[in-house]
Amino acid sequence: MKELSVRPTDDDLENLVIVYSNMLFKLCFTILGNNADAEDAVSDVIVKYITSAPAFNGDEHKKAWLIRIATNICRDMLKKRRNHLNIDDVREYCRTEERVNIVSDVLKLPFKYRTVIYLYYIEGYKTGEIADILSISQTAVRKRLQYGRDMLRIEYGKD
Repeated sequence: MKELSVRPTDDDLENLVIVYSNMLFKLCFTILGNNADAEDAVSDVIVKYITSAPAFNGDEHKKAWLIRIATNICRDMLKKRRNHLNIDDVREYCRTEERVNIVSDVLKLPFKYRTVIYLYYIEGYKTGEIADILSISQTAVRKRLQYGRDMLRIEYGKD
């Protein structure tokens, strides 16, 4: 059964921007690899929230919905645009050159691997929560984490 859409109030929108915009930007940046596209994606998420957000069963449900919408928007953007990595954008968010290299390598991973790596390591979600957010099985999440880590290990030559 589809949940009814509820028009958010100005306070809801302000709260959304204050609480979730930074997290959404980081997620979209991780997926898309540059500031401009990430900002566009976050704007699209906010528009989607205004026009068709369901009634939420709490803050975690709202956050999961926002992450799912952001991920879908980013996936659509990747299909339409050639994804490019702007190293200057990466440097803006990293304190050391080593971190710039690590973030750059994560951003080079295929979409499905970098998304689960971001949600697991940066946002701190458990595999079951990621599975629910992305509508995939827990086994798929664990495999994507494994393959993503393996790709990074190969890049760094570590066992």
